[in-house]
Amino acid sequence: MDFRPTEEQAAAAGLAAQIFRDLATHDRLAAAGTGSDAELWKALTAAGLTAAVEDVGLLGLVLLLEEQGRTTAQVPYAATCVYGILTLTRHGSAAQRARLLPALGSGDAVATGAFPHRGRISAAQDGRLTGTAPAVPWLREATHVLVPDAAGALWLVRTDAPGVHASAVETTAPWSAASLTLSGAEAERIGGEGAYADVLAVARTAFAGLQAGVCAGSLARAVEYTSTREQFGRPLSTNQGVMLRAADAYMDTEAIRVTAYEAAWRIDEGLPAGHHALTAAWWASEAGKRVVHAGQHLHGGMGADLDHPVHRHFLWGRQLDAYLGCGSELLAELGALLSDDAPEAPDAAEAPDAPDAPEALKAPDAPEGDGA
Repeated sequence: MDFRPTEEQAAAAGLAAQIFRDLATHDRLAAAGTGSDAELWKALTAAGLTAAVEDVGLLGLVLLLEEQGRTTAQVPYAATCVYGILTLTRHGSAAQRARLLPALGSGDAVATGAFPHRGRISAAQDGRLTGTAPAVPWLREATHVLVPDAAGALWLVRTDAPGVHASAVETTAPWSAASLTLSGAEAERIGGEGAYADVLAVARTAFAGLQAGVCAGSLARAVEYTSTREQFGRPLSTNQGVMLRAADAYMDTEAIRVTAYEAAWRIDEGLPAGHHALTAAWWASEAGKRVVHAGQHLHGGMGADLDHPVHRHFLWGRQLDAYLGCGSELLAELGALLSDDAPEAPDAAEAPDAPDAPEALKAPDAPEGDGA
């Protein structure tokens, strides 16, 4: 495994960090409300950071999403890249890629996904979809939504098509979410067998990378605060309890990051990665909660201020936990997947006879004689 970014990936991540740092300020994020920052979205797409995902792959996207998470930049970047660009790159036909990727890369189109709500939506023989998804992130901003049906097929739906209705819902993080209702809506099929599992693994890995950035940003704010805030004549960071809490948060953040990197690398290399994506999602869910809670706690009374920048990290961390699926659910799914893949032990009645031991390991014959 080699997680070192390529020159292209490193350059893209550096550019993303600069744009997010310059434009995703606290004042601008507060002014955005529950919607996206149009100027920031335009800057990202104009810099080619959306279209670049076709070339930098999933590991490159994870690096980019880390930078978004550090600032909790309010744009539908992860959703568009995962459910739009990477899905079409990996599973779209040549005609679909030619027709849809340019608009997604330029920001003229925005994609999202009704994941992982498999089973809530059914497809008729003519490809029309009926059903609901209770909360789809960035649906209020999206032009296209990727929908899995009960059989595991993937369908791309235009949000302005007849039979498509979105009703705004408020989630923990301000992600312009909405419930999706489909009533005989027209859709086009994306990919074939196995596409749903692949997109789900890609989504889990990408949003785990986003969580790694959210946690890193929360921890950085906590370190800065405890290093400058003094109590009894010395910085809070010199207290052993503070140091231990921050150290635990750092280790959790690194665990999220490395498991997301491994899953992304394996997917990019075409290796089996279902277990690894679930592992990354579990760390992002379980450890992510711990880190953003620690970030608030280490700010003391300031952490209770809903207008403080660290509170955004708390909201995003909790929202990503809910979106990825709670840790116990992910762990149960991972356990079931591992048990299904484990080789069955042979039945005792059918077990082959043990081979004879090598001569060198056999006990020597007892010497002949009259005995004691």
